[in-house]
Amino acid sequence: MGETTTTLAVGGMTCGGCAGNVQRALEGVAGVTSAAVDHVAGNASVMHAGVAQAELKAAVAAAGYSVGDESAGADALHQLGSAPAMGANFHWGDGVTWRQAANNTKWCLIGCSLGEFATLAYYSYSGIAANYDLWSKMWIFFAALPLINGLITSVMLETGILMQGQMDFSNALKTAMGMSFISMLMMEIAMEITDLLFTSGELGMNPIAIPFMLVVGFLTPWPYNYWRLKKYGQACH
Repeated sequence: MGETTTTLAVGGMTCGGCAGNVQRALEGVAGVTSAAVDHVAGNASVMHAGVAQAELKAAVAAAGYSVGDESAGADALHQLGSAPAMGANFHWGDGVTWRQAANNTKWCLIGCSLGEFATLAYYSYSGIAANYDLWSKMWIFFAALPLINGLITSVMLETGILMQGQMDFSNALKTAMGMSFISMLMMEIAMEITDLLFTSGELGMNPIAIPFMLVVGFLTPWPYNYWRLKKYGQACH
């Protein structure tokens, strides 16, 4: 059977990283030769042999994005891509947006955890942050460092992901730094507070706290990321 090209209208993509997610999802379908995804135009052109359109749509939906009919026109693409930004129709029941927000939050969590966990683990290993009174100036200084380092590693990770989606370094870094600071900060603060509850205010890493930190870190900004994506069409990652 010869190869066929199918064009899908994909909604909810806000950056090169989103396009990369859709491309990987489509190219993971057996029978797909290649996929070219454009997050600006809101479409995906798929080369395949004997793959049903429904299977391609299912792959896009499973990646957390909405998908329209084959070869949709420009108006339909615009409407689909803009659907999450329709504030007047905002509601909390959009499963596709919840999944996309969860995927965005997951990558944010990975990036933020790298810097925060490494810094807290170093505190425990070195003892450098020990013996400071709670809320003293030095305690606040050392408490802020894990948050800062987590933000840095999150931006670094997102820059790498965007570059994998064929974005050049300069634009990838700019896009990563422009992503939701509020979401990342909420995540960082929630994780550190959880750790402090396990350490009784001592700055360091309690291994038992790690799974709880990850769960709290994910759940805290997830509704905010959904709201931002659904109402304004803007993803944190």
